[in-house]
Amino acid sequence: MKLFQIKLIAIILMLLSVTSALYAQNIGKITGIVKDSQTQEVISFATVALTDQNTKANVKGTQTDLNGSFVMDNLPAGTFTIRLSFVGYDPVVKENIVLDPSAGILNLGEISMNAAKSKMLNEVTVSAKKATLQNSAGKKVFAVNQSLVSQGGTAADLLQNVPTLQIDVNGNVSLRGSTGVKVLIDGKPSLIAGGDITQILQSTPASSIETVEVIANPSAKYDAEGQGIINIVLKKNSKPGFNGSVALAAGTRKNYNGSANLSYQTSKANLYGNYSLRDGNTYSNGFQYLTFLNPTDATVFSNQLFPSTTSNKIQNLKTGIDYSLSPKSILSVSGSLNLRNTHRDELLDLDYLDANRVPIQSSRQNNTTNSNGKSYELDLDYSQHFKKPKEELTFNFAYSHGTSRNLQVYQSHSNIINERGPDPDPLESDIWNNGANYNIQADYILPAGKTGQISAGYRSQISLGNNNQYAYNLSNTGAEPIYSFTNLFGSNQQVHAIYLNYQNQVKNFSYEVGLRAEDTHLNATYQGYDANNSLYSTPISVPSKGLYPSVFLTQKLQNNQQLQFSFTNRVTRPTPRELNPSTDFSDPTNYETGNPHLIPESINSLELGYNKIWQNISFTSSLYYSRLNNVIKHIESDPVDGLIITTAQNLKHSTTTGLELIGHFDLIKAWDFTANANIFERKNDAAPQYGIAANSGLSWNANITNNVSLVKNLSVQIRADYRAADIIVQDRNRPAFGLDAGARYDFPGNKASLSFNSIDIFNSRKWAFLRSSDDLLLDFERLRISSRGTFTFTYRFGKSGINSKPPKKKEDKPDKRIDDAS
Repeated sequence: MKLFQIKLIAIILMLLSVTSALYAQNIGKITGIVKDSQTQEVISFATVALTDQNTKANVKGTQTDLNGSFVMDNLPAGTFTIRLSFVGYDPVVKENIVLDPSAGILNLGEISMNAAKSKMLNEVTVSAKKATLQNSAGKKVFAVNQSLVSQGGTAADLLQNVPTLQIDVNGNVSLRGSTGVKVLIDGKPSLIAGGDITQILQSTPASSIETVEVIANPSAKYDAEGQGIINIVLKKNSKPGFNGSVALAAGTRKNYNGSANLSYQTSKANLYGNYSLRDGNTYSNGFQYLTFLNPTDATVFSNQLFPSTTSNKIQNLKTGIDYSLSPKSILSVSGSLNLRNTHRDELLDLDYLDANRVPIQSSRQNNTTNSNGKSYELDLDYSQHFKKPKEELTFNFAYSHGTSRNLQVYQSHSNIINERGPDPDPLESDIWNNGANYNIQADYILPAGKTGQISAGYRSQISLGNNNQYAYNLSNTGAEPIYSFTNLFGSNQQVHAIYLNYQNQVKNFSYEVGLRAEDTHLNATYQGYDANNSLYSTPISVPSKGLYPSVFLTQKLQNNQQLQFSFTNRVTRPTPRELNPSTDFSDPTNYETGNPHLIPESINSLELGYNKIWQNISFTSSLYYSRLNNVIKHIESDPVDGLIITTAQNLKHSTTTGLELIGHFDLIKAWDFTANANIFERKNDAAPQYGIAANSGLSWNANITNNVSLVKNLSVQIRADYRAADIIVQDRNRPAFGLDAGARYDFPGNKASLSFNSIDIFNSRKWAFLRSSDDLLLDFERLRISSRGTFTFTYRFGKSGINSKPPKKKEDKPDKRIDDAS
């Protein structure tokens, strides 16, 4: 729709015109950077207060950003006093600061703060609430540790709270309507359930998450894989002294979980450990109605219902230590363990009807699944700072390994109308997975001049995997192999990359240019059986080499405004599962198989952003455009004898144009809210070989999270989200709506709290679509009965010391690169 694109351009031009008018004003500004006087490390989130030296009236206040910098603008002329403070440091007061707006910017330069001397204090509780949204280094950082509606839930529940993100009932994550995003845990991929994102989100408790970082347009510093990055940052218990917490939760539909966190921190080391247990049930229901437009027999309609119950027991354990080898070097070692057990019972009721909807045949299939898995990860990190401020070398080595087994038994009961015959023998699918992942990388940051910075790095990742499927016919005489569904698949995927990035600033204009080179190949071997039950072997190879540039331009304006433009080139490579020709035959009407002939898709993205901060309001907007070539989509074949085959295929092109708006409002003391809206148009090229015509559609989604504190120690949170109808190649997705609510009471002394929440109150979040081709219409809906209420009791203990300065964590470094891995 050209009209839609014209409207978007008009909106951004209007924003630019308003910005230009504001920029033309002559307003005073004070800037500076705050550092530790001994280590020369920047101090993030220090409080900066400006007062009139004559009247003592408060003029303005702010905090330093992740780089230790602060900016206060829109200031009148006069003589002022500036005061800087931060926990663990002596306050710094500077007087007789004369500001003359006509002289322009007053740069106070570097301001040093001294660590506070040891003092004996009475019991003091200091609490601070993180900013809900921070824009930092090209990413949006959302503080979610105060989320009430996800207490006692999983990472999937919590991600519903993050603006710009959507989670469907199958656990698929989308960013701005796109599902081609990478989900990371603490900057690295997870091998839980073989790297399956759905299982990863279900295995990670919401209570363990500190922040969620959303990078819609990653620079060359990041891996080139995916249409964006979502990084889940876990809590690390970094308070000085000995501290801990215990949480117990119980919910409806037999959902229980608990967690424990311990930490001990001195001036040299931080030792921490976390454990969580989740034991709960998930219920779902759905239907699949097929209409055969060109039937080959009497069957014209096929109706299928599939209610199911899934029981999960998941355990997570993580422990680690950060040790200061010297004031400028940190060594970190950590390990984690994940254990999973799942039991699933699904009932498939299938009816075949003729043109008059008269039943021809019916069948009932009981699917029973028992799966278990375990994975562990070991991490070694080292960071070295040098005498020159901001010069830094970091190194990471990580190893992870995971195994899983998925045993499924399919028992069918078939009934032809007026003709009852014996039931077929049960079928069994026994799938074994194991994988190992190695990551080696080094990153170096070198200051260049007063404001410039050069960063370079190298990274190699090796992922080894095996997926073996054994199929059997369970007859009275024993298990008989089904050779057509028995196969072995082994893969070796390697990514070797180097990058070079340069950034600098000229007055209020900053720029960053980078180039990433990646040499990637995925080699696999598929072993299967032919019609004579003879074993054969097929090699699969997907090489991928490329240069991936990125450009970021930022203009800071008066009145806390900012414009940013970015361009990136990225890639999405087919996964081993998409390449594996193995057949999933759990659905008797729709088999799913991989395609060994897939090639990577390329992505070109443009984005223009505008940010504005008022005293009680922060506003972020983005106008974006992306073009995908060789798009990878899962396509359904024409039905043959009532059976459909779904396979990933490469299509030609797809483009997305959209406008995203995010606002956080602190209008009154007792109420604040965050609202997000995203409107976009997607265009898909035709694929006549699959019976797909060119199509386009306008869609949008929105959400709002309200935080209310009308009574002391009592907090209430209400969240609502809506996803409008959308078109994705063959599918026309139906709209969905959801409402969550939660409340928490903090007992006096802030040692304990009790919370209650209700997820999906109206049980309305569902995945539904209509799929069409020349030969088939498919009406599909799956509803996970996720509506539940949960009580959570949390108790915190320990006493923080104030006589030691904690070692600086690698997570605090603003230039720390996320170690994405495919």
